[in-house]
Amino acid sequence: MPLTDLTLDDCLAYRPDVPAPADFDHFWSRTLALGTTAAPELRPVDNGLTLVDTYDVTVLGFDGQPVRGWLRVPVGTTGPLGCIVEFLGYGRGRGLPHENLLYPAAGYAHFVMDTRGQGWSAAPGSTTDPAPGPSGPVPGFLTRGIESPDDHYYRRLLTDAARWTEAARALPMVDPDRIVVTGFSQGGGITLAVAGLVPGLAGVMPDVPFLCHIRRGAETAPEPPYTEIAQYLALHRDRVDQVFATLSYFDGVHFAARADAPALFSIALMDPICPPSTCFAAYHQYTGDKSVEVYPFNGHEGGGEAHRQAQLAFVRDRIG
Repeated sequence: MPLTDLTLDDCLAYRPDVPAPADFDHFWSRTLALGTTAAPELRPVDNGLTLVDTYDVTVLGFDGQPVRGWLRVPVGTTGPLGCIVEFLGYGRGRGLPHENLLYPAAGYAHFVMDTRGQGWSAAPGSTTDPAPGPSGPVPGFLTRGIESPDDHYYRRLLTDAARWTEAARALPMVDPDRIVVTGFSQGGGITLAVAGLVPGLAGVMPDVPFLCHIRRGAETAPEPPYTEIAQYLALHRDRVDQVFATLSYFDGVHFAARADAPALFSIALMDPICPPSTCFAAYHQYTGDKSVEVYPFNGHEGGGEAHRQAQLAFVRDRIG
């Protein structure tokens, strides 16, 4: 697989001017003020395991709409644990109760948010998108509600994620001061948004993050999801400025500039889905302590299980 973007030296020097909307902070304070909050609802489920307990959790997300997910903890947990809050990649849902056991096996609470309208959208227990807004004429989520930031899909999803993270602090098994947020691809972009919207996090781990320097992603990525934007604009040639004005409210570059928790990034130089220059644009803007693991010959899989080792070490350093 060849390099899909800039060389590492060029990425390290790449610091583009990506202006934030003048009302970016007001937009998000207004958005997060919508709806009501309530304590998360937990229901134990039979996961067929003897060493991990799983709970089906419901949290009120955007505009008070219910969001589902899993809480997994080592069996018999009573005292508060450090917690890993995880957001999922594009098109993925929360899966089954027995999946994704790395963090509870390491002794942490693992709080996984389902992604509204994605994954098994028709399966029992999945999170729907009850207010989808106008949809673009191409499949996917990037152009859904593209006419206005108020209507855009990612306004709802990123609000869900902020509410989900805040809800983690109210879980009886969780130490509210020891929360690390993480996610892969789309989940990495959501992670950066949460880092910019929710104060007091113990750590942040964006893994090959999507939704960063979105215009460059649309101009350079040869594979979806950024190609959804290019397909839309190929049909609507007169809407370029409007489209990127809307998407600028959801760009990880701007959230990174407002984040202060210690962060561990991963970036792959042969990534055709999240071009490395887009990820480095967010990394360079990140204002907290930060480090990055670069995988020169990997595509969108990034560091895979090798990077999981680096993440476990980061989590141990941050929350014990």
